[in-house]
Amino acid sequence: MTTHAREGLLSRLVRPRRPPAESVDRLRLEHELAVSRLRLARWQQHADAYERRLGDAERERAHLLSWLAALHPASAVLTPLTGPEHEGTHRLCLIAGGWHLSWHIPPADLALFAHVPFRAESVDAHPVPDAVDQGALIRRHVRLLAMEGAVQAGLAGRAPAP
Repeated sequence: MTTHAREGLLSRLVRPRRPPAESVDRLRLEHELAVSRLRLARWQQHADAYERRLGDAERERAHLLSWLAALHPASAVLTPLTGPEHEGTHRLCLIAGGWHLSWHIPPADLALFAHVPFRAESVDAHPVPDAVDQGALIRRHVRLLAMEGAVQAGLAGRAPAP
């Protein structure tokens, strides 16, 4: 073997070999998969936190509606909603400020409404405004109650509550 041939053989043996193209692609895909799994885990944590906050808000809503029903015992009533999509869901109906108001109560929250009379009749017997109108009615009623409180405080000679 000549010197030149030996040098060529040594340089081939010592030279770093390039991995085959398919190996590079595999490494790239494994890296992308690992990054995607990390992103998925992060977004899952966000979704879980959102679900916990939503559950907390729904429980607080149910407690506030139960309290509102206790403040209006003469008109508050629970009626079942009909249809397979409403299985176990009830509607809380009450009159506040002369207006008919209503909310859906899921089966898990019904225990909070044990103090509210139950009627098996159809919900259609109670006129119910749509959600946009109901929100406006509630805001108007709150403003009227706040003004009433300020007027009464003024008549009593004390400063209205902030």
